[in-house]
Amino acid sequence: QVHLVESGGGLVQPGGSLRLSCAASRNIFTINAMGWYRQAPGKERELVAIITRGRLTYADSVKGRFTISRDNAKNTLDLQMNSLEPEDTAVYYCNANLITNIYWGQGTQVTVSS
Repeated sequence: QVHLVESGGGLVQPGGSLRLSCAASRNIFTINAMGWYRQAPGKERELVAIITRGRLTYADSVKGRFTISRDNAKNTLDLQMNSLEPEDTAVYYCNANLITNIYWGQGTQVTVSS
């Protein structure tokens, strides 16, 4: 079992940057996969980026702009978001896949607007 808490969301202008962080309640070294998802109003939740056994995967819409990173010593998962666009506006969720169960954080709002 793991409890996830996201932070770092907020309001930013187009072209700006934000860094999201997800703090886990336990050691994440053995967690199979951890990632970031997002859900915009009226849309389904979608994958943004994920680390699976060291392999990084990004949604096409964020490639070259977002960077996911994992710190096993600090038990955190970060998402550096650069060159933000209004289309990136959504609630961002941290996810941990323990194979037997999947866990979600409560989400953090990111709003990109001038």
